[in-house]
Amino acid sequence: MEKDFNELKARILEEIKAGKPLFGKDGALAPMIENIVNAVLEGEMDAHLTQETRESGNRRNGKMDKQVRTPLGDITVSTPRDRDASFDQQFLKKRETMLSEGMAERIIGLYALGTSTRDISDWMEDTVGTSVSAETISAITDRVLPELEAWRNRTLDEVYPIVWLDAVHYKVMDDKNRAVTRAIYNVLAIDKDGHKDLIGMYVSKSEGANFWLSVLTDLQNRGVKDIMIACIDGLSGFPDAIKSVFPNTAIQLCIIHQIRNSMKFVGSKYQKEFMADLKPVYGAATKEAAELALDNLESKWGEQYPIVIKSWRDKWDKLSEFFQYTPAIRKLIYTTNTVEGYHRQIRKVTKNKGVFPNDTAPVKLVYLAYRNIRKKWTMPIPNWAIISQQLAIKFGDRYRIM
Repeated sequence: MEKDFNELKARILEEIKAGKPLFGKDGALAPMIENIVNAVLEGEMDAHLTQETRESGNRRNGKMDKQVRTPLGDITVSTPRDRDASFDQQFLKKRETMLSEGMAERIIGLYALGTSTRDISDWMEDTVGTSVSAETISAITDRVLPELEAWRNRTLDEVYPIVWLDAVHYKVMDDKNRAVTRAIYNVLAIDKDGHKDLIGMYVSKSEGANFWLSVLTDLQNRGVKDIMIACIDGLSGFPDAIKSVFPNTAIQLCIIHQIRNSMKFVGSKYQKEFMADLKPVYGAATKEAAELALDNLESKWGEQYPIVIKSWRDKWDKLSEFFQYTPAIRKLIYTTNTVEGYHRQIRKVTKNKGVFPNDTAPVKLVYLAYRNIRKKWTMPIPNWAIISQQLAIKFGDRYRIM
């Protein structure tokens, strides 16, 4: 967009605080409508000037400003023009000087729904009775990308007590028109006030130390100096990468994922019994008691399921990290349930999307879904006042709360 959306919201808030009305002539919301209308017209022009029309000699030819009245106040609309005057905008006709309340709502709805061209096209057809091409919708929804990039590059806090990392997977069409799997890795954090915050969203074509090093370097470049605890699901290459960037961070592997992976290799007739013997390992009160339970598990099942036992032994340092903490902290970090809960909300929005046309499409949709989800993150997590004090005692000077 021509104006940074967050800056625009801040300016509107200041105008409201100064006593300026929301609606009516020169209302505080008028600049937002103006920004959206102009973005729609620019998107329509982007879609109109195809490669073919450009090759024929047509191109942009400046803009023409006009005043338009809306239910939220007067706005200035800058209609883009093309050289051969073939551009015929759909949302605000050339001679129209009044934007109806319904049209304003439709534009705002378009902006909010923007990523899925199919959904917007169907919605516009049902609601407005006007067919809008996928190319036009795609060009318009691309206007959210500057906001997304600004969000991705925003400055972060210096210290985060807990972060979780997990991925959602989507099918997208690659440059050879094949459906391939892409992973969007999300870094969900608790800040020092106990509020959830998505501090990173990264698309990966392949995992590994180099990818994770780029993720962690990005967090560091954006201001993060220390992370107390990172909770992950056995991500390949991540422990080495995080130690190279944040060497003092404690790593906790997700116990639930480890249990699920273990049970894949246990015969169905023995699973109930094996689970009963495994529970004292991760449910112990102390690390010492857990290690004794692991010895007992190996004595009974080691010959039958040596690979399963070996997996617990090999990963034990990172599986047992949570035993160092109080029960309240243990409950937060021994699984990646927190970020998985966030992903369940994301999937409600994306579950019917099928194959995305490119890598950008799912990122836009996930970001727009996140914008709605974060509105609910207004309160700190339960018992944060107690948990933050326990973390401060545990980590000392690294984690100061006062």
